[in-house]
Amino acid sequence: MNWTTFRAKMFNLACFNIHQVYAWQPEFDRNNMVRWTRKGYLIRLRQGVYTFPEYKAVPDAASYFAGKMYSPSYISLHTALSFYGLIPEAVVQITSVTSLKTASFTNAFGDFSYKSVKPGLMFGYEPRQVMDGRSLSFATREKAVLDLLYLYPFYDTEAEIEQLRLDDELLHSDLRLDRLEAFLEKFNSHALEQRVRLLKKVYRL
Repeated sequence: MNWTTFRAKMFNLACFNIHQVYAWQPEFDRNNMVRWTRKGYLIRLRQGVYTFPEYKAVPDAASYFAGKMYSPSYISLHTALSFYGLIPEAVVQITSVTSLKTASFTNAFGDFSYKSVKPGLMFGYEPRQVMDGRSLSFATREKAVLDLLYLYPFYDTEAEIEQLRLDDELLHSDLRLDRLEAFLEKFNSHALEQRVRLLKKVYRL
């Protein structure tokens, strides 16, 4: 397989998996991937998933790859809360929720963490347009808050809730309590209901 032909075919996908390559070229020699990665022509995101080094200069590439590397998943938790300005910290790791098993990956684009939930809890996310019209799945503010309280059960006292240091002004202006309550009902979790009550008390929602 000629590298120029391969690149011309795959480059606009941004990232791709080995099955897409085989669908195009059933006789493809996988050793090419090893050789091209060693030469720096490709970047390995995880086993069987690759991209091109040119995408390191593209804004939002890492966020887009998060959903492609481990699917189904959507960006949530600390990454989403930081994006919305609800927590003060800048988040380096990209955090997602998945119905697959919990996993993490590190590659040239950063650290990626995936927390597992039941398939029935894969809701509350919306498409966000990035990278020339491509879309990624991104939690709403309300779902990101609930995912955090659900997946990190130590937030079960007023002191722990205060440690989140959520932005009071943005919580009151941007968080939709009706949506929060509707999403909370779908979790069907008494423990989560207790944590949400604490959240409302601490932040006077």
